[in-house]
Amino acid sequence: MSDISISFNKRDFEYDVYTLVKAFYPGKEITTFYTDENTHPAEAFLKLDVSMYDDHIDLTVDEKNKDKISASGKVPENDRKERKNILKRLIYETLADISGQKLPWGTLTGIRPTKIPMALMEEGLRNPDIAKYMREVYYTSPKKTALAIAVANREKEILDRINPEEGYSLYVGIPFCPSICLYCSFGSHPYDRWGKFSEEYLSALFKELDYIASKMKNKKLQTIYIGGGTPTTLNADQLERLLLHIRDSFDMKDVMEFTVEAGRPDTVDLEKMEVLIRNGVDRVSINPQTMNQKTLDTIGRNHTVEQVVTAFDLARKAGFKNINMDIIVGLPGEGLEEVKETLKRIKELHPDSLTVHSLALKRATRLNLFKDVYTPVSFENSQEIMDLVDIAAMEMGMEPYYMYRQKNMAGNLENIGYAVRGCFGIYNILIMEEKQSILAAGSGASSKFVFADGRIERAENVKDIKNYIERIDEMLTRKEKYLKCN
Repeated sequence: MSDISISFNKRDFEYDVYTLVKAFYPGKEITTFYTDENTHPAEAFLKLDVSMYDDHIDLTVDEKNKDKISASGKVPENDRKERKNILKRLIYETLADISGQKLPWGTLTGIRPTKIPMALMEEGLRNPDIAKYMREVYYTSPKKTALAIAVANREKEILDRINPEEGYSLYVGIPFCPSICLYCSFGSHPYDRWGKFSEEYLSALFKELDYIASKMKNKKLQTIYIGGGTPTTLNADQLERLLLHIRDSFDMKDVMEFTVEAGRPDTVDLEKMEVLIRNGVDRVSINPQTMNQKTLDTIGRNHTVEQVVTAFDLARKAGFKNINMDIIVGLPGEGLEEVKETLKRIKELHPDSLTVHSLALKRATRLNLFKDVYTPVSFENSQEIMDLVDIAAMEMGMEPYYMYRQKNMAGNLENIGYAVRGCFGIYNILIMEEKQSILAAGSGASSKFVFADGRIERAENVKDIKNYIERIDEMLTRKEKYLKCN
């Protein structure tokens, strides 16, 4: 028996309806049905019947042991976007009435809420008009409306300056990590098992980088981002060879930002930081996720809080003037007091940017696969916690400059990047606003091709390291058809 059943008379907007209902009831199991099938909704505490017609939409919600609630709305012909918005508003209003709650992001369930104010800015609308539109069309709260508009303004300031359509960005994936964190959904491989393939991996990676460089030689390379995994799991010699290969293969004169993730402090030493500085890297991430030792042990980080401080100090000593730190709110067992402790310790270090993730449990994570083991601990996030983070960022002289959301996110909130002026992460903005092609190399890397007509296509690399090495020529072929017309 499912907790919630949704019945449709048409196969349209199912995902939009599902994700909005899930936002109201994140812990419930939802099953969808279609009236043209010989299936019937199982007994459920909440049933939704969605009926879509040419000129109107009918919604009936049956809460078990209570009266049915019906709603209806007129819809315009041949305007799919408006039809979807009307349907989502009907569902939102009804579920808000039944549950007694309002969602901070209203009917918005996508990962890029800033795209809405950005598009309206490009049409010439002023901030007050954009705010009115978002509140009326999507029911966003005043706080989230203001956040989306503020971030969009800062993003637009950067994008107008760099003219992203002229160039492209490069992502390089290093899939090795000292250990795999419980919440991780990336294609990371523990180095003790997979490190023996590191040299073969680099050879395949260099081949893919050479291919990208030759195909993109008439475009301006504007940002480079080396992520993973944890790139600094490589030894200093391997890091040096990787960075030298990039510098030798690509024209670097238009590069505005070069980032390397040094996310695990137990992979950081002064020699590696000096290798990065020597080869033109100007932005580095030292990512504690939390500054509470008990939580670090629970999630499998296998390093200490003191190692975070040491790694940060080494990056400063090597000469980095743009250091980012990532934290996650909503980690198991952490509430307001634990987040306060993390922010206190980070303020003592005073990084140049702070990226705040609200924990999202994806299907691939071990924390999700084995969540029964962790039932005694909580997964908590709230607007109070996010407000605390916002205050701490402001006290460090930072502003919110990019933002995105994910499914199954604690508290139905968001991920926010804060930075001091001059240290906004350009690559982060580019990947969110999708105004520039991003060529990606490495196992599990996903290239995104943005065309002049607004069309976006993706080419995915295989995640398994051995498959990537053995099938490297296929990875190049996957990009070929898009590079021909890009």
